Amino acid sequence: MAVTGPFIRKLRLEAGLTQKRLAELVGVSQAHIAKIEQEKVDPRLSTINKILEVLTEGRKRKCKDIMTEGVLFARPNNNILKVSEIMVRNAISQMPVLNGNRVVGTITEESIIRNLSSNIANEKVKKIMGPPLPTVSEEMPIDAVRPLLERHQGILVAKGKEIVGIITRSDLLKTIS
Repeated sequence: MAVTGPFIRKLRLEAGLTQKRLAELVGVSQAHIAKIEQEKVDPRLSTINKILEVLTEGRKRKCKDIMTEGVLFARPNNNILKVSEIMVRNAISQMPVLNGNRVVGTITEESIIRNLSSNIANEKVKKIMGPPLPTVSEEMPIDAVRPLLERHQGILVAKGKEIVGIITRSDLLKTIS
């Protein structure tokens, strides 16, 4: 694909930027942007790369765009019966475990099934919970969390220190459509 002046102009307009604002973000003059769009100059590759980076940055979807809000949490002293009922009722396969405001682990369908016994219903979450899910910023691009989802069932999404959402593998699959 050739990067032409009209193509850059189209991207700039889609991004809602003026030539002046794009020039400020790229670190060149507004006149230089105008000449590039009119194909009156042959810009350096580094300038084109900066322009494309600025114009496509806003298009990258962030974690906050696909996360599920309203995360349900378990507590270490909850019994497995209560937690499993919540998981079934809400069609979820894992829940972060909170102790106070701190995430201390994760309870999953897998960990419950692995520990099935005649008295599992009365066991405490803390006895069978796994390590906490990774936590990322809500501003992190989705591309950056894909490798995490290869190793973990989900990722917690934080705004500052507060957990505001969760991204699971199925949430990532929804981005295909």
